[in-house]
Amino acid sequence: MNLSLCSLSSGSSGNVTYIAAGKTRLLVDAGLTGKRITELLGQIGVLPEMLNGILVTHEHVDHVRGVGVLARKYRIPVYANEKTWEAMYRQVWEVAPWQRRVFNTEEDFYVDDLAVMPFGISHDTVEPVAFRLFYGGRSVAVATDMGTATKKVIRNLEGADLVLLESNHDPLMVMNNTCYPYRLKQRILGNKGHLSNEDCALTLLKLGETGVRHALLGHLSRDNNTPQLAMDTVCASLHAHGVAVGRDIALDMTWRDRIGGTYTIE
Repeated sequence: MNLSLCSLSSGSSGNVTYIAAGKTRLLVDAGLTGKRITELLGQIGVLPEMLNGILVTHEHVDHVRGVGVLARKYRIPVYANEKTWEAMYRQVWEVAPWQRRVFNTEEDFYVDDLAVMPFGISHDTVEPVAFRLFYGGRSVAVATDMGTATKKVIRNLEGADLVLLESNHDPLMVMNNTCYPYRLKQRILGNKGHLSNEDCALTLLKLGETGVRHALLGHLSRDNNTPQLAMDTVCASLHAHGVAVGRDIALDMTWRDRIGGTYTIE
């Protein structure tokens, strides 16, 4: 009765998370090329034709780049809400009707052995969601690409065994980035942008009160963050609020350029 999660890639250049339980194997997003995702799956001993589905959070290309290729080549069902299906068409192109699965945000559904709870988040797309997946009384969640962690987000993540949570940027690095126009900086820092390292820490403080004891820092910006800065900032903020990393909560990193650890919940 094990539930496993492995981040194959997490960051502004592409996002792919592998989740498995029982006889069910899923991807949350497929934001790299189909070829690259196939290579990464091979590194953890999974063939793409073994996948039972791809869950799509939203239509940005760093989340859907490989969806269409994988679906067509390996006959994998794709799950997205109706608005996201419409918005991602130009990136995904045609998917066979029998593979096209439409869910309603805030309504749970099953993909074989896994129960899936999609819930709305705040991001500058048509109807973005995060996912929490349940199996045998255990649960994991992927919650990135949101400008703010609302009370609803906290409620939907409370008590999860493992949460992949966004720690996207350092605000000072964003503001000092001479390659970014002011409008883009406003987007990143706004309520429909991305969680900063400090926002991530404050969210983890709230989640810790609900029983969350393990989190992965994810979706780091290539230009406005570093893994060391993200981890140091989150740990320092938690420590300042009396939460000891390693004792009260475990923290690990995800990566844009390599596979992260495989976390198995028994």
